Amino acid sequence: MFYDDDADLTLLDGKTVAIIGFGSQGHAHAQNLKDSGVSVVVGLREGSSSIKKAQDAGLEVLSIEDAAQKGDIVMILTPDELHRDVWENHVAQGISSGNLVLFGHGFSVLYGEVTPPEDVDVALAAPKGPGHLVRRQYLEGSGVPGLIAINQDATGNAHALTLAYAKGIGCTRGGVIETTFKDETETDLFGEQAVLCGGASALVQTGFEVLTEAGYSPEMAYFEVLHELKLIVDLMYEKGLAGMRYSISNTAEYGDLTRGPRVVNADTKKEMQKILGEIQDGTFAREFIAEHRAGNENFNRLREEQAALQIEKTGKELRSKMDWIDDTGFAQG
Repeated sequence: MFYDDDADLTLLDGKTVAIIGFGSQGHAHAQNLKDSGVSVVVGLREGSSSIKKAQDAGLEVLSIEDAAQKGDIVMILTPDELHRDVWENHVAQGISSGNLVLFGHGFSVLYGEVTPPEDVDVALAAPKGPGHLVRRQYLEGSGVPGLIAINQDATGNAHALTLAYAKGIGCTRGGVIETTFKDETETDLFGEQAVLCGGASALVQTGFEVLTEAGYSPEMAYFEVLHELKLIVDLMYEKGLAGMRYSISNTAEYGDLTRGPRVVNADTKKEMQKILGEIQDGTFAREFIAEHRAGNENFNRLREEQAALQIEKTGKELRSKMDWIDDTGFAQG
């Protein structure tokens, strides 16, 4: 683990960091770096709705091409599926020998969507949390832990510079682990698909269906399988699985230990292993990129179907009465 004392922020003195994109991660990286005393520019396409947001935050906004040319360190934080176009048509021509090209996720490099030249450093700096949390914890004086990985060290300075960048966005306050592009990408995709997003959302939706199909009210089902999930996840986050089990009732713990393995069983594990294999051999990446290049027809259909589910309608109605949740969906305070 690397912490603040292991990173030298002065290595960024006299250098300009170009942040390409100003979405969830981009806005947090750019503002945290600026507040850390780093010279920052933001690269955005003409007409982007984020231009005013970045300018209102006191940041210099340039075209993507001009930002890439001005940056000694260029961090690409646009969506993964756009990286090839952004790199080939807007960024690559502005990259000079000896520059550091950074990514927030190893996807596009690992799967060959982006191939930087051999005379530049290539690394990733990835906070393990959403951008709003990266920004909020920085302002609170703490930081979201993160990962760094060096894929190409042309100058011999890639590691130290990447660690300095991680310090600038606040990650070394929480601790930084060094990994590889391969391990970061594959574990990240697996976590998203099998557990954090895909697994969790499918489990919640199926639980909701079981209860409502058995005649229980949608409101009761929503509270039991979705709303209360945050309480359990918070206990896991703070205390681990054993600490969570210590904090719940004996009835809940016994049900957990005896019934949980019936829901997530050997067949579930086999499917998880299959999903991991599709990530490792590039099947998922090829499918995802092909979907994007075909116009996202299937992706958009799936989004619309999920948004129309009863659990979404029930949740929207219930959340409208919860004044402690702000309009972004996050608890206040």
